[in-house]
Amino acid sequence: MWCRGFLQPVRALSTSRQAGVLFDVDGVLLRGGTVIPAARRAFQKLLDRNNNFLFPVVFVTNAGSCQRHHKAQQLSHLLDFQIAPEQVVLSHSPLRMLKSFHDKCVLVSGQGPVTDIANTLGFQKVVSIKQLREHHPLLDMVDHNRRPKLPSSHLKILPKIEAIILFGEPIRWETNLQLLIDVLLTNGSPGCMYDPQLSAQLPVLACNMDLMWMAEAPSPRFGHGMFMLCLESVYRKLTGRELQYQALLGKPSLLTYQYAEHLLRLQNHNHKLTTIYAVGDNLMTDIYGANLYNRYLAQQHTAMTTTAKLVARGTGSQVTMAMPEEELVSEAAQCRSILVCTGVYNPRSPLPSHQSSEVTEMVVHGHRDLVLERDLMEPSHVVEDVEAAVDLLLQQESDL
Repeated sequence: MWCRGFLQPVRALSTSRQAGVLFDVDGVLLRGGTVIPAARRAFQKLLDRNNNFLFPVVFVTNAGSCQRHHKAQQLSHLLDFQIAPEQVVLSHSPLRMLKSFHDKCVLVSGQGPVTDIANTLGFQKVVSIKQLREHHPLLDMVDHNRRPKLPSSHLKILPKIEAIILFGEPIRWETNLQLLIDVLLTNGSPGCMYDPQLSAQLPVLACNMDLMWMAEAPSPRFGHGMFMLCLESVYRKLTGRELQYQALLGKPSLLTYQYAEHLLRLQNHNHKLTTIYAVGDNLMTDIYGANLYNRYLAQQHTAMTTTAKLVARGTGSQVTMAMPEEELVSEAAQCRSILVCTGVYNPRSPLPSHQSSEVTEMVVHGHRDLVLERDLMEPSHVVEDVEAAVDLLLQQESDL
């Protein structure tokens, strides 16, 4: 029976300082479909005697193969207390803010109900990889058992594709890689021959840059970042150019943290939050992203140069970020990163140090277009598990 924590009024430990909490999911609360025992104990400490959250809480995950109300239902069932959809940020959630793309014909790649997800986010003209394959059966030739069937005569003519959205890792990588390349090298008309003189690339919006993620297996599993790495490599091999992204979303993207803070403030009746605690298990997503956002918050109160804005947004020099048409206000004073040892991070591996001159293998797990700065990979705190993380933030707030 789900009976606790359903967006009840938030009561702070201190009237002079209000905190909000962002929880990663895989590797922090869950290992696949199994709840990490410390997670249930942690949430018992985050609820008061009336089963109200002590702080605004949002679950920020790079998962993207479902809609947020389904993720809220899954978490509610596993954690045994009610979580509202408004408390969930998926990797694709900020796409609802990029309204200039909503009227374009977009090709979506991933798994799950990708067309329904895109429609819910505001996209009006959506083509799936499955639809594209049905219309152009001669394009997908790797699996001999699926070669080819002629398209049905009743199929509608597909419109020209104007943008690509990568929601998450697909099931058939070879099919998605082939058809995405076909769309990119024909400028949205995959039934045509490749155009070697293409002067511009279709916009690509990518959600979830995780190279690895933690499930029940002893070691991390391939994430969507691994699929993106393959797509980038194939594109570069065929064209001699780097694949460019119009937007990179999901942690550690700045836009994801802006959107998460927006949801925290809504729970807090739009009152300003002073400190955001971000709990995660991945140095290159959770910790990098939280520290990047902390830097951005610090620079909100100073005049930011163009260079400083690029660094704060993590855009580097190779990628142009599509910023939301609806301005998301960032008001918190700081974002503190807390690293747990129950997921991707291996406590037996040394943390990267900005004083070290060697590039560790851990560093290259970040996406190609991220500015790799060592201080952004150093967590504010390292704890054993999510219960210890909650103990820490409760202690921090009670000392104020």
